[in-house]
Amino acid sequence: MTQTTILANARLVLADEVISGSLTFADGVITSVDQGTNVPTGAIDCDGDYVVPGLVELHTDNLERHLSPRPGVNWPHNAAIAAHDAELASTGITTVFDAVRLGFIEYSGTRNVMTPYARSMVSEILTAREHGLLKISHHIHLRAEICSNSLADELEEFGPEDRIGIISLMDHTPGQRQFADISQYEKYMRGKHGLSQQEFDEHVAERKQLRERVVEKHEAAAVNAAAAFGAVLASHDDTTHDHVERSAEHGIKLAEFPTTIGAAHACHAHGIAIMMGAPNLVRGGSHSGNVAAHTLAEHDLLDIVSSDYVPSALLYSALKLSELWDDMPRAVQTVTSAPAKAVNLDDRGTIANGLRADLVRFHVLDDVPLIRGVWSNGVQVG
Repeated sequence: MTQTTILANARLVLADEVISGSLTFADGVITSVDQGTNVPTGAIDCDGDYVVPGLVELHTDNLERHLSPRPGVNWPHNAAIAAHDAELASTGITTVFDAVRLGFIEYSGTRNVMTPYARSMVSEILTAREHGLLKISHHIHLRAEICSNSLADELEEFGPEDRIGIISLMDHTPGQRQFADISQYEKYMRGKHGLSQQEFDEHVAERKQLRERVVEKHEAAAVNAAAAFGAVLASHDDTTHDHVERSAEHGIKLAEFPTTIGAAHACHAHGIAIMMGAPNLVRGGSHSGNVAAHTLAEHDLLDIVSSDYVPSALLYSALKLSELWDDMPRAVQTVTSAPAKAVNLDDRGTIANGLRADLVRFHVLDDVPLIRGVWSNGVQVG
């Protein structure tokens, strides 16, 4: 039996305007959008709250936080997936590309060695999805660490049937990209892993030697895999014009967190969409000392926002951009229609007839969004 839901007396954030009105959805699809503040019998009175499309998240570290809630603690995967899914739903995220690492080994000494886990994790996510155990829509984002020993072998474990939506090329070699400043890298590594100066120096030398051996082979493997899987190819932490030129040569469509304004300008010149982190916007700057997201926004160099490591920051960041741009629809697009478009999802991201009923209702108190309802494919999940 078809169940019809009406959200009435709301401020609906549409593609290019905000209206006072109502929307109706049934069987997971929006069926009408109407102006006016009347509340029909049986409708949900939103009392003037905002209603926006469900948020689309392309890059998040949140799953890994649930997999390893403390250093050295490995949580049961199915429990971690379920907790991750529920947390995202509670923050208004209704579509997520779960970031799973391939070949990422932060420290290959006698401790903190990460063993490959991507193949099993992706299988578990897909199984949970197939059995209807997840509240929101899950897709796969493979984060391919170029400077590693196992990347090429791990990529061979996947195929088109795995629904890989994004493959991002990452290079965390000391002296490269995000860690161009070795002193910042030293602070990060020694603080996280408790390395002595000698251990750190040996680690840096080992990583640089490894990169020299594998960079060409691993970049080619990741680019070829994206083509074979039909996945969008993304770069990570572009810092220089040369990085962006190489990205363009690979056919990259999405730049995750460029670290300089020069790299951002180069990305836009090549038609590469730029994604920055919501925590960067909320905090007013990068925790790594890289370019501030609001600086790119001020220069019209920001297309998409990702929650990165704080799921609740995604909607909050849209409010920050709305204030900066004085344009709520444009700000909301950075967390809804723009990321959906970047990964070729044309059935969501906008409030319009015929699109998925992925919706978020929220109230604003002291510039902070307070979520009052979340619907994923027409089902209330938060």
